[in-house]
Amino acid sequence: MANLKLIRDRIQSVKNTKKITEAMRLVAAARVRRAQEQVLSTRPFADRLAQVLYGLQTRLRFEDADLPLLKKRQVKSVGLLVISGDRGLCGGYNANVIKRAENRAKELQKEGVDYKFVIVGRKAEQYFRRREQPIDKSYTGLEQIPNSAEATQIADELLSLFLSESVDRIELIYTRFVSLVSSRPVVQTLLPLDPQGLESPDDEIFRLTTRGGDFAVEREKVAAAEARQFPSDMIFEQDPVQILDSLLPLYLSNQLLRALQESAASELAARMTAMSNASDNAASLIKSLTIGYNKARQAAITQELLEVVGGAEALN
Repeated sequence: MANLKLIRDRIQSVKNTKKITEAMRLVAAARVRRAQEQVLSTRPFADRLAQVLYGLQTRLRFEDADLPLLKKRQVKSVGLLVISGDRGLCGGYNANVIKRAENRAKELQKEGVDYKFVIVGRKAEQYFRRREQPIDKSYTGLEQIPNSAEATQIADELLSLFLSESVDRIELIYTRFVSLVSSRPVVQTLLPLDPQGLESPDDEIFRLTTRGGDFAVEREKVAAAEARQFPSDMIFEQDPVQILDSLLPLYLSNQLLRALQESAASELAARMTAMSNASDNAASLIKSLTIGYNKARQAAITQELLEVVGGAEALN
């Protein structure tokens, strides 16, 4: 009977765990929806900014503009902006982006280039601090659904590092959202800005849908904002170079916000998948334990019957 009680307690414990993992899966799904809505709400500003930059590009040559954010220097030091999560229970999301950042740091070290980290997320911050890696700045406890204020704050720190020539290039390491079950850590150069990178390729957005009662995240192509040239007789109150110098930090913040959104979507999708797998494993374990419980209970009943029959025969 003691063995039966042990199995019953374990079944109840697994059921309680299954309730928690299922609740976490639903919470992650709700936050994916919020992240999706934010991506859609920030698109008009990004499209308008791309149109203005394209219009300025047609009126002047970016290569000829003497702007600090476009200036390429000999690379002696690189700033690595690493975006991770504050929480675990999301599969290999944090481990993959940390490994990619660590490998990139080793590559730079082999090339004789110094590096320093700017960290977003508690997991990466704890990992690199334990290994005594050079961390210039870290941001933890941010909103799970990124906002423009946070992106601007991080962009200001990056601009300060680059303009003060503390670093000669800034690289962004984040997780690009591919699908509900797939994400990919990538490395992207943020500064100096490349004039070719200011063009507007076809964009993508992700949508949370359901298939057969299960959650699924889909990507769909969105046509880029229509490039419009400024009228040839348009007169600027300011020098176009000055306007461009003011818009490029906004463009950098917008790029960073998009990377934060991609990372958040990747983390939430990874957590949805991990919690879904945990719930499935819990259901499988409950089934296995229930079968074992029934077998043990049947064996106990059979043993009691044999004892009763044996005792009756002994009396006779």
